[in-house]
Amino acid sequence: MLRYEHTMVRVLDLDKTMAFFKLLGLEEIQRMENEKGRFTLVFMAPPDQPEAPVELTYNWDGDDGLPSDSRHFGHLAYRTDDIYGLCQKLMDAGVTINRPPRDGHMAFVRSPDNVSVELLQDGHLPPQEPWASMPNTGHW
Repeated sequence: MLRYEHTMVRVLDLDKTMAFFKLLGLEEIQRMENEKGRFTLVFMAPPDQPEAPVELTYNWDGDDGLPSDSRHFGHLAYRTDDIYGLCQKLMDAGVTINRPPRDGHMAFVRSPDNVSVELLQDGHLPPQEPWASMPNTGHW
């Protein structure tokens, strides 16, 4: 039997990255400080899904390999019941919407550490401005 545990991403600025994931609606569910290893692990998850966390790994002495080393991966994905509202909330907080939800179903943003986050609408919404005509920005 195989059971999903968590997804880990390395972060450069723990507070900034946590603030980003809080905008998405995630909450801190666990924190571990390791003095000997000089790192902090913060687990964040949607309030109703503590079994599906993202692990933010912060190395106290920095991590020069971020964000382009091979220890990264494709993306995190979260489903929402209002993709337009969530994208607006993120934009209002200064987050770039790299791939707007033109189709009423999918968008991509990036965390402060350049981790790609896919946002999926639960079902489909009809196309809506300003999203329907908004171009892609950067990479996602």
